[in-house]
Amino acid sequence: MSAPPVWLRDNCPCPHCRDPRNGQKLFQITELPAALAVDSVRDATTADGAPAREVVWAPDGHRSVYAETWLGAHLPGASAAPGDGRTEDDKELWAAADLEGRLPEADWSAYTTGPAVKAAALQSVLRLGFVLLRGVPVHDRQVLDVARTFGYVRETNYGELFEVRVEADPNNLAFTGARITPHTDNPYRDPVPTLQLLHCLTNAAQGGDSGLVDGFHAAALLRHEDPEAYDVLTRVPVPFAFADDRSELRAHRPLIGTDPAGRIREIRFNNRSIGTLHQPADVLDAFYAAYRRFGELLLRSELQLEFRLTPGDCLVFDNTRLLHARTAFAESGDRHLQGAYADIDGLASTLAVLRREETVK
Repeated sequence: MSAPPVWLRDNCPCPHCRDPRNGQKLFQITELPAALAVDSVRDATTADGAPAREVVWAPDGHRSVYAETWLGAHLPGASAAPGDGRTEDDKELWAAADLEGRLPEADWSAYTTGPAVKAAALQSVLRLGFVLLRGVPVHDRQVLDVARTFGYVRETNYGELFEVRVEADPNNLAFTGARITPHTDNPYRDPVPTLQLLHCLTNAAQGGDSGLVDGFHAAALLRHEDPEAYDVLTRVPVPFAFADDRSELRAHRPLIGTDPAGRIREIRFNNRSIGTLHQPADVLDAFYAAYRRFGELLLRSELQLEFRLTPGDCLVFDNTRLLHARTAFAESGDRHLQGAYADIDGLASTLAVLRREETVK
């Protein structure tokens, strides 16, 4: 059993080290012996009779029993370091043609009464980045009830929900009939809302079709086609900003966010919210060349999944991965969506509990 002693001891599952009711640790790292070492190892069994290894520690004589299955899954070198479920490694990247004939969707009635249907829908959000719920009641504020089926509503300066319709004095272009190109919402917020919901109440206007782009797929293409541009967009922080008479929000983040292992984890892309970059001239030249290249890539027709929301449709999507868009529409027409934000950790938690309950059954 080859493992750093302090790591192995830190993972001791005994009731002196972890509360048996909730699994939380009962000690601080500073309470472990400074000269910690393995005194002996022998074959053993767990409380339920599974094969295990018992370790006796020096200098304090503490005893730890580790299930063989746990050791096989967690010992250093036993498997590749797992991600957190949020990076490109845990996703199915797609272009529009990849989803032809298999748009991830679910009927609202089946979603709310069938745990397997609900689990599949939530898995689609994690794996593909979105799901389209059909037949959702066309009621005012229904979008909040949808969000609460898997998590909690993320209230922002726009309120619990926001109305996507033409406003007389809009504080955002979303509340006009203008064309909106692929973008992520709220890049000026820290933390950014990780999920967005859009519930269609009516869509009788000429135009106003919706679109999605897989930003992780687009970033991976950029990395393949132009590694230097990709590198620039992962390194140069961009000042995003939003201000109106009630709010002033700012965040500095790269357009392409990566985890410590270099895996794509977040896209922040919104031309309407980018402020003035303050960088040396050579960095600005490289950034704008890369920014343009990525912007052109996002507009490729083969990457854009286009569809039209009809009354009762509710789109749930990952706002840190997918970019959404819409075509222009006649402001004289009737088009009204209600939107809300939520967070993906709540959705992932709901899915994990559904799977756990199914396993128990």
